[in-house]
Amino acid sequence: MAVSWEKDLIQRIGAEHVRFDFESRSRLSKDYYWYSPVLKKRLDDKIADSIVFPTSESEVAQVLSFAAERRVPLTVRGAGTGNYGQAVPLEGGMVMDMSRLNRIKEIGDGYARVEPGVKLGILEREARRKGQELRIYPSTFEKATVGGFVCGGSGGIGSITWGSLWDGNVQEMTVLTMEVIPKKLKVSGDELLHYIHNYGTNGVVTELVIPLAPRVDWAQSIVSFPVFEDCLLFADVLSKQDTIKKRLVSVNEWPIPKYFLPLKHVIVEGHAAVLLEIEEASCIEVESLAEKFGGKWTFYASAVNYRKTLGLSNFSWNHTTLWAIKTDPNMTYLQAGFDPDHFMEQSARIKTKYGDEVLLHYEWVRNAGIVMPQALPLVLFTSEERLYEIILFCRRIGVRINDPHTWRLDEGGRGDRFVSMWTTKLENDPLGLLNPGKFGEPQDCLG
Repeated sequence: MAVSWEKDLIQRIGAEHVRFDFESRSRLSKDYYWYSPVLKKRLDDKIADSIVFPTSESEVAQVLSFAAERRVPLTVRGAGTGNYGQAVPLEGGMVMDMSRLNRIKEIGDGYARVEPGVKLGILEREARRKGQELRIYPSTFEKATVGGFVCGGSGGIGSITWGSLWDGNVQEMTVLTMEVIPKKLKVSGDELLHYIHNYGTNGVVTELVIPLAPRVDWAQSIVSFPVFEDCLLFADVLSKQDTIKKRLVSVNEWPIPKYFLPLKHVIVEGHAAVLLEIEEASCIEVESLAEKFGGKWTFYASAVNYRKTLGLSNFSWNHTTLWAIKTDPNMTYLQAGFDPDHFMEQSARIKTKYGDEVLLHYEWVRNAGIVMPQALPLVLFTSEERLYEIILFCRRIGVRINDPHTWRLDEGGRGDRFVSMWTTKLENDPLGLLNPGKFGEPQDCLG
């Protein structure tokens, strides 16, 4: 259905930068929200009135100016690999696809300066070619963009060493405001906290500087354990050994490994599995440690084959959920933070209460310098009421749950940052046009 501003938008930015056809609007109004049956029910019918494709910062500014003049809601999209409806336009309007802003401007000593549409997989390969590598990235890194990850993600592969996005893994942003005459802001230091994981609600990022780490020769291995508790203990001890360089420590209780169909030849029936990316020089030490806990290596890929075939990171973090859903569409997930001193007993209580209705999948991370298990447990979905009953039980036993079944930032579990984020939104988006509906009302956040 045509909108009153269609011709004006085409005249302003050019027909080659705009799409109004239903197929494009439908496809580019979606992300991976369907991981959640709750979000799928609520977001399936949401669709933009148009898609715009800027190719430069000046064109982004033109789009913002037009949207402010005509009071058109605008939702920013990276590659659409988010899981909470971050890129879904709740109130129609325009979706601004940033994929054509994809230049790597500079790779320096310990940093990369990029446009937001650069794919993380491309940046990783270019950085490794120059003796460096990404610090952290999501399991969707081959498709995900730098801007999408910074504004919609949190952590991922590498977080065992480098922490989350908030742990110094963003150095600088260039942000445009949503006004008739957009302002250009250079954001760094503590001000970055107002923009990381903001779903594009308080400004549009046009450039980022992220830190890089020295390149490491990463080997990959799967360690199988007949006893899940031994698997957890091994992962915890390994994760806390700072002398061993690690990029991934991903733990899956049985039957999760059976969902990894491309790995079925190296999966042991009935055994829990730890997926590892570790420095090749430490492999003998790690294998010996695993044997002490009853584990056995069932797969090994040397560093020379790193990134040349399907990697183990493709089965970690929320790719674990994706493999499960491919086998059983009734599976969904939670995002959980376990107590580093009591995670064993917390795990046991969850299993006693719910059995195979909740399958435990852990990712060891460094959170504000402390090594701890976070989790993306799989849940067999039967009803929304049952799902929230499980969430309530987890919280009652001290397991922190960041709810992945809501599109609202203030309900997702990171409420400590919303006062400053709302203040920033009121300054940068005075008309409330950027990704509306992703915050609650101001009073909900400001208390």
